[in-house]
Amino acid sequence: MIRASFLDSRTVLKGIVAAAKDLQVPVVVGVSEGERELLGDRQISALVASFRDGEGLPVYLNADHTHSLESAMAAAKVGFNSIVFDLSALPIDENIRKTKAAVEMLKDINPSILIEGEIGDIGTGSRIHDDAPDLSRGLTDPEQAKAFEATGIHILAPAVGNMHGMLRSMVEGKTRKHLDIERIAAIKRATGTLLTLHGGSGTEDVDFDSAIDAGINIIHVNTELRVAWRRSLDEALAAMPDEVVPYKILPAVVEATRRLVNSRLKLFNKL
Repeated sequence: MIRASFLDSRTVLKGIVAAAKDLQVPVVVGVSEGERELLGDRQISALVASFRDGEGLPVYLNADHTHSLESAMAAAKVGFNSIVFDLSALPIDENIRKTKAAVEMLKDINPSILIEGEIGDIGTGSRIHDDAPDLSRGLTDPEQAKAFEATGIHILAPAVGNMHGMLRSMVEGKTRKHLDIERIAAIKRATGTLLTLHGGSGTEDVDFDSAIDAGINIIHVNTELRVAWRRSLDEALAAMPDEVVPYKILPAVVEATRRLVNSRLKLFNKL
């Protein structure tokens, strides 16, 4: 399953849902804390629900990388379907203790909500990097992943060679990310829990395929969507330099989003 983790407006959401409708497959729409602050939790929840109900499609809403209990609870209270409670920057023991407490409180708010925890280091932010950061010391240990099950989470996000953002060479199509497939398989054997791959943008297609076979259940694509958004908007503006009406410009963004999400849904669902 894809988790399309970029929602700036109804424009992007329309493209994501159109791709899911084309293929009749589920999709999770992820929103960052910054996007939530811009658009409003209640407004985002209502917007996604309107597309879900209007199209009759399994379109779910995820609060991506919440870093505080207050942020996670705010999302749970207005109908988000899942929450990434990310305390991966903390020492593992503190991460386990605080995540366990958060899981209990979030389940009290909504017993059906899915909660994801994260261990390891995959960097932060949807940035374009000139050089690859060294994240080798932050790879997830399978035994730590096993210990993390004590938190009661439904989904685990490990560090397995993935990285938030993309290298400039990836944006230009010159290089791709590669994943530690053996580590994914070892974590799956150790835990048996659902696994999410964050930082999927720029990854080699064959690595995605192997990662899914090894145990990855959900894949995040964010920076690729933002790059497609920016490029399609720039191209539309350049083609219509005197146009000031948004609904005449933005269809290009919807279509670029639809094409990208469609291609990723086909790959991840092996269609």
